[in-house]
Amino acid sequence: MADATGEPMFDVVRHARARRAKLSVDPASGRIRLTLPPRASVREALRWAEQQQGWIDAQRARLPQAVPFVPGTEIPFDDTALVIDWDETAPRRVDRIGDRLRVGGPADRVPARVLAWLKREALRVLSDETAEFAARAGVRVSGVGIGDARGRWGSCASHGMIRYSWRLILAPRFVRRATVAHEVAHRIHMNHGAAFHALVGELDERDPAESRAWLRRNGAALHWFGRES
Repeated sequence: MADATGEPMFDVVRHARARRAKLSVDPASGRIRLTLPPRASVREALRWAEQQQGWIDAQRARLPQAVPFVPGTEIPFDDTALVIDWDETAPRRVDRIGDRLRVGGPADRVPARVLAWLKREALRVLSDETAEFAARAGVRVSGVGIGDARGRWGSCASHGMIRYSWRLILAPRFVRRATVAHEVAHRIHMNHGAAFHALVGELDERDPAESRAWLRRNGAALHWFGRES
């Protein structure tokens, strides 16, 4: 079964511990997952899932609203908000002027230019903060990169490379910095044991539980910024 775009309506996955077919909706993407036991019939499970349209519609109605990067849109940024201020006659580059993002050129290029600017700012800010926390922890970070993973806000490789979701630039400052503290702590402890959490507590400027709670409540909505409605 496909949706209106022609994409498969269900992402079918098998799970060794599943005992029955189960539907879930990813709040970050809106995709519907059909989880099956190892030996369950896909055909029968899909037939059952297609009969759950009422439940699916209700879950989708609860998803965050898409916020496209179009003129007039307000975007959360650090601890403030920026409004996209488009003027076709203005320079095509994006310039931050106070609480406004001034951008010119054709209107249909505004979303791409704003997205590129946000990613550059995310990389700049996260690189600076990673260096700050690494110096505080006395560790070396081999590099910083950004991506757009839905399942995690940051990751640290054993060779010292740290990657973050660029969408952290849309989160409050304390949430972003807590994520940086978390990933830098992995340069010493590549696990989530007691010593790791103790180090995160030393590096974080607030209670790490506060940032985790904020992301649980609001993290999915960050993934809807820059999406077409």
